[in-house]
Amino acid sequence: MRVMTTWTVLPEPYDSPVAAALWRAYYTEVSDRWYLLHEGRRTDPDELEREIARQPGADLAPPRGQLLVARYGGEPAGTAGVRLLDATTAELKRVFVHAAMRGKGGAPLLARAAEDAARALGATRMVLDTRSDLVEARALYARLGYRETAPHNDDPYAEHWFSRRLA
Repeated sequence: MRVMTTWTVLPEPYDSPVAAALWRAYYTEVSDRWYLLHEGRRTDPDELEREIARQPGADLAPPRGQLLVARYGGEPAGTAGVRLLDATTAELKRVFVHAAMRGKGGAPLLARAAEDAARALGATRMVLDTRSDLVEARALYARLGYRETAPHNDDPYAEHWFSRRLA
């Protein structure tokens, strides 16, 4: 007999221990990828702590945002957040699935749940940014119907900007 493990995606306070652990895992991975690619080293631990503290995620809290946590078999496995940029535009942030859980459908599930959260906040359009080295993310967004657009922010690490109408 085969037991099927399932995903659940639910809102989570941005400052919960689960959210903090997922933020740390996300930021460590994307920061290390950048530094390894550009400088041949991992992120300096002090810099990592400063950046995590500088971006706690309060913008991903109601009433203008929402953080979502995906659990696989009940265990925290990933996250995605949305925040309103204006009355009709939401930004997708912090899409992350632990490496061991990738390939099991969590990332598209998180992105779609984030779109639902954005709609609930009144958004009719979702935007996001990412980097060139995050090829998996760019492929995911293209599969989900996001189209590359002109920049919507001046984030120094952003290299690609995407948008999608929320029907």
